[in-house]
Amino acid sequence: MGGPLVHLDELERQYCKSSRKAVLLLLVCGALVPVCAVAFTGVGAADASLRDILGALRGALLRGGQLQNANEKIVLHLRLPRIALAILCGAGLSVSGAALQGITRNPMVSPFTVGISSAAAFGASLSIVYGLGPFGGTNADIVLSAFAWALLCAVLVYLASSRAGMTPESIILTGIAANYLFSACDSVVKFFASDYQLAAAVQWLFGSLNGAAWSQVLVVLLVSLPCLGGIYAFAQPLNALSGGDDEVAKTLGISPGRVRGAVGLLSVLLTAAIISFTGVIGFVGLAGPHIARLLIGGDHRFLLPFSAVTGALLVLAADTAGRAIFAPINVPVGIVVSFLGVPVLVHLILKRRGEVR
Repeated sequence: MGGPLVHLDELERQYCKSSRKAVLLLLVCGALVPVCAVAFTGVGAADASLRDILGALRGALLRGGQLQNANEKIVLHLRLPRIALAILCGAGLSVSGAALQGITRNPMVSPFTVGISSAAAFGASLSIVYGLGPFGGTNADIVLSAFAWALLCAVLVYLASSRAGMTPESIILTGIAANYLFSACDSVVKFFASDYQLAAAVQWLFGSLNGAAWSQVLVVLLVSLPCLGGIYAFAQPLNALSGGDDEVAKTLGISPGRVRGAVGLLSVLLTAAIISFTGVIGFVGLAGPHIARLLIGGDHRFLLPFSAVTGALLVLAADTAGRAIFAPINVPVGIVVSFLGVPVLVHLILKRRGEVR
């Protein structure tokens, strides 16, 4: 009688120890985000010290937002909106990736596996090449078109997956089909584009935070907060779906189809809202959750917020490197993030393999 009880007590102690470690790591790495945000604000073609940053903030507050010198304009209108958008972008894409990997039980899934990037690129290309939209072909039309086509792709994938039973296989396969469909449509539009239009469409695909403004940050924030909260509300069901098959989840009173539908739509809405402003930054949604999972484990109560932290730090570092290495030229963050994320991910995989041995 004592043997099983002792074994259960040991498992409980190990679980509590693991949870405390996860919380501590989450707090430490979470504190790095504002530290890095402040530090990276001063990096660029025109460097700014911490005193300059604090002085710009204090001066703007005392004068009701009126700026007096170039340094204040650089910090408040160029650097800080870019930093804020980078944090929201990295956190949102990484959490979306972790959630989609959970509902599909597939570590290779990312927000763009379901065709979101191709559909958004097609929408952006339509606006760039043909000037479609209610605002006369401006950047607002590009954002609106990319967002609308990304949501349309999500609806198509959702409807097709629902008809097939909303299984992991149906989500992935219909997403791949949608990806190829919208890639073909995007290629057709670009085939008939002029050189200037083609360059603009390709530039959008690179993914960039250039031109970030507080209005964009506000829109992304208003969409991101409810989506992130909604996804986190499904942390326990995600643990059940990712840890066993659908029958196990049903015995726990969880409806796999409803969870997949709700989490999938929230993840897609979050991703679409972000990439409509930034372009395609694809690697974050794959690497961020993997890095978090290797460091903190697969419990979605900790994995989801830690994915937000790793994604935010990854995009912050990539954007800062893109601004600083070849200054005054800005290398798009979508390119740099792959160069930074791949070595980190490979190192953690090899390290974990060594620990298992």
